[in-house]
Amino acid sequence: MAESKSLNLEENHQLIIEAIQEKKGHQIVTIDLSKIENSICDRFIICHGESVTQVQAITESIEKKMKEEARIRAHHVEGLQNSQWVLLDFFDILVHVFQEEYRSFYKLEELWADGEVMSLDKAL
Repeated sequence: MAESKSLNLEENHQLIIEAIQEKKGHQIVTIDLSKIENSICDRFIICHGESVTQVQAITESIEKKMKEEARIRAHHVEGLQNSQWVLLDFFDILVHVFQEEYRSFYKLEELWADGEVMSLDKAL
């Protein structure tokens, strides 16, 4: 049986971004926290969907791609009950999938602005 190679942080990060883009997630932002002392993870990935259905589709897309291609499952998933803000914990990477109004309210990008913030979309 062939041994599966585990993916590194960058490869896992890229898989998550692809999964979000496949479901048309909006305003994808990555925050690099690796240089922040005592940070809870190395990366945040934040995006939003326009409806409960889209937030759920984005979440499912991420879980499926990570399971099939990275061979890892989220350590913890929270928020699926109402899909206003879903958190997927992949240890080194925390993924936040919001409905737009909740993203605007919580403003995680501002809370973690001491990390290196990179927008993958033109408009924020």
